[in-house]
This record gives sequence, C-alpha cells and structure tokens, in this order.
Amino acid sequence: METGPETENTQEICVLYVTAPPSHSEALAKSLLDRRLIACANITPVRSLYRWKGASCDDREDLLIMKTRKSLVQAVIAAVKADHPYEVPEIIALPVVAGHAPYLDWVYGETGQS
Repeated sequence: METGPETENTQEICVLYVTAPPSHSEALAKSLLDRRLIACANITPVRSLYRWKGASCDDREDLLIMKTRKSLVQAVIAAVKADHPYEVPEIIALPVVAGHAPYLDWVYGETGQS
C-alpha cells in the first residue's frame, strides 16, 4: 500500500540534499550511517553552477541524497556542518509527503536508536 499525507511514518521521514567535494562525500555519508543519523545515502556526481563571494563558479561535486527521520534532521545538519569542508555547505531538508510504506518503515527502523 502506498502512503499519503495522513500516514504517520510519512510525516516522520525527510530527504536531505547535501553537496560535497567528491573527496569528502563517502566519508561524510558513512559517518552519518555509523551514527544511525541516516538510513541511506545515494551519492551521485553533479556539476554545480553558482555565485560565491561575487564570482561565478563551475564545480564538480557529489550530491548526497539522504533519508532520515524528521526528528533527526537537526542532528544531521549539525553533523554535516561539523564534518564538511565548505564554509557554507548546501544542506536542504524536504518532507516526504508520500511513499512506499515498507520503505518508509525501513528508514524509520534504521535510524535513531543504536
């Protein structure tokens, strides 16, 4: 059964987007996994075009797409900020509004308590 906004675990799961240099992305993801702050991280290469301190930038980065409980988002943000090499890392959390119930249950079960 697919879930909708009324399902409890749907409201409890968030997806985080974090960009990082390829040299740091795997270690960052493994650190968050080891602490059970996330259930899963997908790492994919991206090209980022942006402005930084008045200059146009064009960089190769990795995009980490991570799944966790809503209650752990602030802890994930704090951990990423502590371990990230950028002065201002991209960290964006999005709520899951619907999904496959067994997957959402798995995310919930793999995060939190150790």
